[in-house]
Amino acid sequence: MLAGLALVTAWVLVFPRTVPDGPGRLGSLLETFLPWLGLAVPLLLVLALARRSLTALVALTLLSAAWLGRFGGALPPPGPAPYDLTVVQHNVSDENPDPAGTARALMAAGPQLIALEELTPSALPAYRAQFAARYPHHAVHGTVGLWSVHPLRDVRPLDIRPAAFGPGWNRGLRATAVTPHGGIAVLVAHLPSVRLGPTSGLGSGPRDESAALLGGAIAAEEREALILLGDLNATVDDRGLAPVVSRLRPPPPSFALSWPAAFPLARIDQVMTRSAEVTRLWTLPATGSDHLPVGARIRL
Repeated sequence: MLAGLALVTAWVLVFPRTVPDGPGRLGSLLETFLPWLGLAVPLLLVLALARRSLTALVALTLLSAAWLGRFGGALPPPGPAPYDLTVVQHNVSDENPDPAGTARALMAAGPQLIALEELTPSALPAYRAQFAARYPHHAVHGTVGLWSVHPLRDVRPLDIRPAAFGPGWNRGLRATAVTPHGGIAVLVAHLPSVRLGPTSGLGSGPRDESAALLGGAIAAEEREALILLGDLNATVDDRGLAPVVSRLRPPPPSFALSWPAAFPLARIDQVMTRSAEVTRLWTLPATGSDHLPVGARIRL
């Protein structure tokens, strides 16, 4: 039985899409927390040693190899890597008690681009005041914003609103950052939240619909160089985000988990690129938000 559990877990790690995504969206839920399946290794190891089961130990070797094959690249500490641009992505929370302090914490990473979600009308002046000197170019649409040391051109809303949501729901913008390396399309997006219930499972319908719209916008973007920054309420392994991930280059493997800030379990705050490469991804210290900020270095 122990060997069977180890082999089934290894199969799910290597082929998570074989888990059906029917009622309850079990497949998406599993993919959200896929790295945590590695906890099965020490648990089953203790049981296998207690049973003195050589068969279970061999199966555990396969499980360990499956986990390392998928997530082992995130284990070595990141070394120096070339980059042209540093960006920061942060869901600042609409209940953040210290927007000014949050802004200062984000600037400490020295980014050229800062993307924010859950901006509120009451907090926006504080962010504008803190960023003004170092980030003279910015754009805000609805509850998302982008601050830049480089000029921003062709700023417009990014329509990712699900059909059932009202016109007041505006969580996307698109701009061209005019950098020394050329114009780069920058998309800032905040996909709808998901809900987890004991009977309904993972309620991700609006998020998946919004992800499909975002994927369409990426496909239609004329500029080749593109950076997507946002709280996508999904990990890159979640099949619900496939319309986006299939069109972009995900970041390198990393355990830079961003949510919830008190005990991070998943990275749902994303930095992805096209015709560019994220060479390093990390989380910044906690702010007044329930998300951790995510920093990235990008080679164009």
